[in-house]
Amino acid sequence: MVIDCHGHYTTVPREAQAFRDGQIEGLLPGAAAQLKATIDISDDRIRESVQPQLAFQAERGTDLTIFSPRAATMGHHTGDAAANVHWAQLCNDLVHRVCALFPKQFVGVCQLPQTVGGSPADWVGELERCVNELAFIGCNLNPDPSGGHWTAPPLTDRAWYPLYEKLVELDVPAMVHVSASCNRNFHATGAHYLNADTTAFMQFLTGDLFRDFPTLRFVIPHGGGAVPYHWGRYRGLAQDMKRPPLVDLIRDNIFFDTCVYHYPGIELLLKVVPVDNILFGSEMVGAVRGIDPETGHYFDDTKRYIDGIPWLSAADKRKIFEFNVRKVYPRIVALIDVAVPPPQMQSANAGNDVVPL
Repeated sequence: MVIDCHGHYTTVPREAQAFRDGQIEGLLPGAAAQLKATIDISDDRIRESVQPQLAFQAERGTDLTIFSPRAATMGHHTGDAAANVHWAQLCNDLVHRVCALFPKQFVGVCQLPQTVGGSPADWVGELERCVNELAFIGCNLNPDPSGGHWTAPPLTDRAWYPLYEKLVELDVPAMVHVSASCNRNFHATGAHYLNADTTAFMQFLTGDLFRDFPTLRFVIPHGGGAVPYHWGRYRGLAQDMKRPPLVDLIRDNIFFDTCVYHYPGIELLLKVVPVDNILFGSEMVGAVRGIDPETGHYFDDTKRYIDGIPWLSAADKRKIFEFNVRKVYPRIVALIDVAVPPPQMQSANAGNDVVPL
């Protein structure tokens, strides 16, 4: 089974963004009533909106996508607490409708109602609703709700602990994912996203968060930003700072996806980061939507890169495509219809290069 851990509802019907625009412009004082009216989008519109994702799944050989609201429009740097709760609810409910209509192709991950200067304790309610009522299996966590100005405390700060306590209680992970940038120095997908991935990793390296939360799990997307390319730098920094070796630091708590849009980058990621800490992801349909003129294939067809690595065993590919996702997102297991071996059984297949994908 091939599970894509990183997909966004980037083709959401335009009424959703129209609601948000009106909300931010102050045109919707009755936010709750407007919210209820706005999500009156027909099932046919929902089905039509995800045809691009379904087509790419079929074409590229992906069985299931872990699906969340569009990251760029989470917009935590705009809107007050009440507005962002309603916006998160709308976005999460639309994702849930996609998952209900296509339960074999999509499973939900939620947007949190974060705000600049807001308390993580205030975001727990929406997380609980999405996990317990909508069968979502995780959340996206923005380490910089300010949109590029980095006014929030580091992710290792105790201010985040109320949220982490709930993540551990529910046994769901968080993908570290910023939203749009309102700082003109940082292009959103070309700089801000990758800055955040790299920054989050360094925060984890310097803190003792996992001593307090040994079962807390984070996925750092976009291949971990600059981390794999500078693995030696981070190993050296950890050594100089008397921190644990990187493989020990990340083993049970930090994972990287494969949203890297060229073969050499994927190969580097797989050579540097332990295979047990890598999850297949494509971000489809996301940051880069075009065709690479050098290959004739879409940049974000990351499965092709993994399939094309000759030294990667079938057993390791199975970990990346399926088993590691099951380990990091354990609530997905009950939502998978096809019976497959649990992750721990992969060790029995180690070295078997004919394991079917």
